Amino acid sequence: MNRRTRRTLWIVAAVLLLLAVAVFLRSKAPPEAARLLPESDGILYFNLKPVRAFLPKNPKPPERVQEYQQFIDAIGIDPERDLDEAAIALHRRPDPNGPNGPVAYSMVLVGKITGKKLNAWLDAHAGARDSYAGHTVYSIPSEGRTVRVAQIGYDMVAVSNYPTPEMIHSMLDRHATAALPFANSAMLRQYYHEVPLLSPIWGVGQIALPFSDDRGGAINIFGFSLPLVADSTFIASVTPALSLGGSLNVKVVEIAPSIDKAASQAESLNVLLILARGITTPLADNAANKSLKELLKTAEITQKRERVVVTATLSSSLFSGPAGSPKTPDDSFSRPDTSK
Repeated sequence: MNRRTRRTLWIVAAVLLLLAVAVFLRSKAPPEAARLLPESDGILYFNLKPVRAFLPKNPKPPERVQEYQQFIDAIGIDPERDLDEAAIALHRRPDPNGPNGPVAYSMVLVGKITGKKLNAWLDAHAGARDSYAGHTVYSIPSEGRTVRVAQIGYDMVAVSNYPTPEMIHSMLDRHATAALPFANSAMLRQYYHEVPLLSPIWGVGQIALPFSDDRGGAINIFGFSLPLVADSTFIASVTPALSLGGSLNVKVVEIAPSIDKAASQAESLNVLLILARGITTPLADNAANKSLKELLKTAEITQKRERVVVTATLSSSLFSGPAGSPKTPDDSFSRPDTSK
């Protein structure tokens, strides 16, 4: 083997090694939709493709309010069918009682969600249009706020109702460096490595924001006040179980301010878990109630230094009941002021 051949082999080997490293790093990086999100207080991510595997194969068409159905018909996009991924950043507002409420959001949506119909709808309903980084940003009036929308790829849309355009501008800037696996927000850099592999649903940061009261107090869900601090950092995930049966493993980690605070909250949560098990015991054994009982039965709450760890198993029967698809919620970023 002559010197030139050896040199060629070394170059090929080096290139293959670099490609292998790039693929490895990319596999450890957050999904692209999440990497495009701006700096925030919390992030939620949903990969809906595997989630649909748990839904009925031929679900009943969802019941929608007329206004929402008209909107879907106008843009030519059915979210239940066409949306594949959603990454949502939550931004705490300094004045929770102000006109913009306690939390603003920025989203990156991925799927079969772009097209001429959507462009025409945005054009017709935009109160203003701006150009940034080669993209058109549409400003849509919606319930006292301005929702900014920009198509950033053939299958990707950025949305934000932050009061100023800086968040949607940030997403457009990040899109230009999307190939870099770790070019993302500080929140993801700090916590994403703790999200279990292959989790189709996860959240990091102060994901309690939508549920905390406007005084920064306890977290309220379905009218119940949980013994958790609203400013605590959470790492939550839903991951397919390795065992057969299609179950899901649910895990929530709260990072408390101190070991003593974590111990106190773990004790309080265990008391609530015991009460919840007692309350649900006499409920009728329909599919939803059986799944809830199973979730509570498998739930475990432990403390590891400053961390409170909650784990449970969610049965796939919760998604395969006879009720079909859930109703579409009335509130959505896609309900603009159409009085124009």
